[in-house]
Amino acid sequence: MTFYLSAFIITELLMLAMTFHVLHYSGFNKNQKEWFIATFLVIMFNSAAEYAVHCGYYDKIFAIPLTILTVIQFSLSPVLAMLFTGALGLNYQGRIAIIFFGVNLLIETIAAPFGWVFSFTETGYERGSLFLVLYGLSYVLSLGYLVVSLFFVGRKFRHRDAITIIAIMVVLVAGIIPMSIFKINVAYLAIAIGSSICYIYYNDLVQEDMKAELVAHQKKMSAMQENIISGLANLIESRDIETGEHVARTSLYVKLIAENAKKDGVYSNVIDDHFISLLFTLAPMHDVGKIVVSDKILKKPGKLTPAEYEEMKKHASEGGNVVRKILSNITDEEYLDFASNLATCHHERWDGSGYPKGLKGEEIPLEARIMSIADVFDALISKRCYKEAIPIDEAIEIIKQESGTHFDSKLVDIFLKYQDQFVEVSKKDLNEG
Repeated sequence: MTFYLSAFIITELLMLAMTFHVLHYSGFNKNQKEWFIATFLVIMFNSAAEYAVHCGYYDKIFAIPLTILTVIQFSLSPVLAMLFTGALGLNYQGRIAIIFFGVNLLIETIAAPFGWVFSFTETGYERGSLFLVLYGLSYVLSLGYLVVSLFFVGRKFRHRDAITIIAIMVVLVAGIIPMSIFKINVAYLAIAIGSSICYIYYNDLVQEDMKAELVAHQKKMSAMQENIISGLANLIESRDIETGEHVARTSLYVKLIAENAKKDGVYSNVIDDHFISLLFTLAPMHDVGKIVVSDKILKKPGKLTPAEYEEMKKHASEGGNVVRKILSNITDEEYLDFASNLATCHHERWDGSGYPKGLKGEEIPLEARIMSIADVFDALISKRCYKEAIPIDEAIEIIKQESGTHFDSKLVDIFLKYQDQFVEVSKKDLNEG
C-alpha cells in the first residue's frame, strides 16, 4: 500500500504544480488554460480514485460508492487524450471527448453489476474477466490517440520532435506493463508524467514559433528602419548636393575604418561586429540635422557669412533632437543614442575646437570620430555648389596633417594604412545597378 500512497502523492503534486504553471503562464489564452487545467484535474481525480480503491482500508460497506467512483474513473480515462489534444489546439476535441466518455460510461455501467470489468467482494477490489479487454483497450486507444495528435501538433507548428514523442510512448506504455503482469496499476502516474512531457513539448513548440515570429518581426523592423534612414538621408542630401552618393560613400568609409580597426586591435574594447553594423546602418543619419537649415544657405554657391555659418552649424546642434523625433517610436535607446551621437558630434574636433559642444579627445563618441574622417574625406574629394573637388592624394594628405588636431590619430593611422581601399570606394559609381 505504501507504493500506491507514493504514486498518489507524486501524481497529485505533479499535476498541482502543472496547474499552477498554466494559470500563471502568459503564453496561453483562456481557452487553452481551461483545457490544460481540465486535463490535470481529471488525472488528479483518477489518481485519487485509484488510491481510494487500493489504500488498504477497504470495508464491504463501501462497495457501492467505490463501484460508482471506479465507473467514473474508468469512463474518464480514455477522455484524457481528448482533453489534452484540445489543449494542444486541435479542433472538435470537446465533442469527441463527450462521445468517448458517454460510450465508456455506458459500457462500465452495464458491466458493473456483473463484475465483467471489476467488482468489490468480501476481500476487496477484484478484476473481472473482461478487464484487460475493456479497460486495457480504452487505455491503448487513448494512448494511440494522444501520440497521433502529437504528430499533428508537430506538423501544425512546423516542428516534429520524434524523440520526445517516443519518450512519451515509452512512459505511457510503462504504465500498462505492471498493470497487466503484476496487477500494480501505475497507469495514472505514467499518464501524469506523460502529460507533463506533452505539456513541456507543446510549450517548447509555442516558444519556438514565438521566437521565429519575433526574429521575423525584428528583421521587418530593421528593414523598415534602414529604409526610413536611407530615404530620409537621401532626401536631405538631395537638397545639398545633386545625388545621395555622399551618404552611400561615407557609410562605406566608416565601415572600412571600423573593420580595419577591429582587425588591427584598435579600440577593441568598443569595436565589435555589432558596433560595425550599427555604424554602417546609421551613418546616413549624420547630416539629418540639415532638415532645419534653409535651402538658401545649403545651396549658396559662395562662402558663407559668419551669421550663415552659425545657421549651418545648427544641423549638428539640432541633429540629435531630429533623430529622436524621427526614430523614437520605431527603435530602442541604444539605436537612438548611436544615431544621435553621429548626428550631433561628427563636427567635433580632437583638440576641442569643434562644434556644437567643444568636446575634446575621447570625450567625443568613437562613432562620431570615425564619422568625422569619412565625412571630411568625402567632402574634400567631392564637387559642391560652393567649391570644386580636390585630388584624392591631396585629400589624404590633409587628413594626415590634421591627425591629432582635427582627427583621432589612431583612426587616421588606420585610414592611411588602408588608404587604397578608400581610394577604390571613391572611384566607384555607386549608382550602378
